[in-house]
Amino acid sequence: MSAEREVKEQELHRKFAVDLFNLAWDLLDREERTQEEDDRMLYAAHASRFHWGEIGTPLQFERGEWQISRVYAVLNRPQAAIYHAQRCLDICTANQIGDFDIAFAYEALARAYAIAGESEKSREYVRLAQQAGEQIEDEGNREYFSSELRTVTELLEE
Repeated sequence: MSAEREVKEQELHRKFAVDLFNLAWDLLDREERTQEEDDRMLYAAHASRFHWGEIGTPLQFERGEWQISRVYAVLNRPQAAIYHAQRCLDICTANQIGDFDIAFAYEALARAYAIAGESEKSREYVRLAQQAGEQIEDEGNREYFSSELRTVTELLEE
């Protein structure tokens, strides 16, 4: 493969990864979705992670796994949500990724276990998420994280 073609291929992977991540995020933000939109959201999250897997770094890998876990949690598919949340945490741990990302890895596991009805495990991950969240340097990111973690604790109170 020529160097020029390889660069173009990498550019396409990057474009698809970003565009698909954003599409999945837009669909996640909707209050209501059709079955077709749910499917599209799931496919977009997986496709984004695939493209990052071709050209990205562990940071993009773990963020992709986090998004896939969130999609599965929203779709009430706990086992898949747990699997991808654990992948997110494993990538963070193996690559010393901290701050915002490790906090959200714990949040993803807390959310996944909450929807699975495993409240004890969920509470343990909420505790770990809270500890990690306190270490987030940027105040805006810390506040956003706290608001997201509250949605998990609300699930546990239902």
